[in-house]
Amino acid sequence: MRILLAALAMVLTLGQAQAQDLAEPAGEVVLTITGNLTQSGAEDGARFDMDMLKALPARTFATSTIWTEGENTFVGVPLSVVLEAVGADGSIIRATAINDYAVEIPMDSVTESDPIVAYEMNGAEMSRRQKGPLWIVYPYDSDPKYQTEVTYSRSIWQLDRLEVVK
Repeated sequence: MRILLAALAMVLTLGQAQAQDLAEPAGEVVLTITGNLTQSGAEDGARFDMDMLKALPARTFATSTIWTEGENTFVGVPLSVVLEAVGADGSIIRATAINDYAVEIPMDSVTESDPIVAYEMNGAEMSRRQKGPLWIVYPYDSDPKYQTEVTYSRSIWQLDRLEVVK
């Protein structure tokens, strides 16, 4: 019984340590993630500044969009990597923009590489006027499955919040 209680105490202690694995942002917060998370830097969710996002593994691709002219090169963190960093445990991601526009993205539609939370377009950070600072972008030209109204509706720009819903 003592061994069982000691093991349980160790598991609970490790769980509490993991829940605080993310550092607090040093700069301006550009993304807040709340909901069903197993790891976060704050009691009210995880907060990321631009440097924290740029420290995560990035993906780059060139694609055209229905909102921009010609082909553009986007750099960002795969949404799957961001969700893994916070220990997201849910079935829906509610993505919300600065102006409170919100979309729902089913967790099972997120692949290892797509979409990305883009923070650069054509080698520069995106201003709010340019749909930034964060934009959920898919490689639209790579596959017809990304050229649908559903995918376009999930391509939320001026992203600043994610909520992971069970």
